[in-house]
Amino acid sequence: MKHNPGFLKLVDAARARVKECTIAEAKAKLDRGEVAHFLDVREENEFAKDHAKGARHLAKGIIERDIETLVPDKQVPIILYCGGGYRSALAADALQQMGYMNVISMGGGIKAWRDAGYPMER
Repeated sequence: MKHNPGFLKLVDAARARVKECTIAEAKAKLDRGEVAHFLDVREENEFAKDHAKGARHLAKGIIERDIETLVPDKQVPIILYCGGGYRSALAADALQQMGYMNVISMGGGIKAWRDAGYPMER
């Protein structure tokens, strides 16, 4: 997908402020039980099609509104992902601004997760 320059500028600025990990690093953390919340920030229809095994859905459009209900402890480890790692970087940036201290955006998103053959659910 070709992204617009203004969007890419916004994502680049967010990426400078957030932690990112590879899909392999994310899977290893999940396998070791080091992640309290694995959140898919894509749209509802994207999540319904398929998602990473064990992920919960909290769309980027509502994450700021609902995160404190789902994850009241701002210290617990959270990994966010989206389609390719752009929206998750923006969401991670917003959560950090809300005081979440251990948020990571998974680079490559669900596309890279799928391509690696990692477990999926429908």
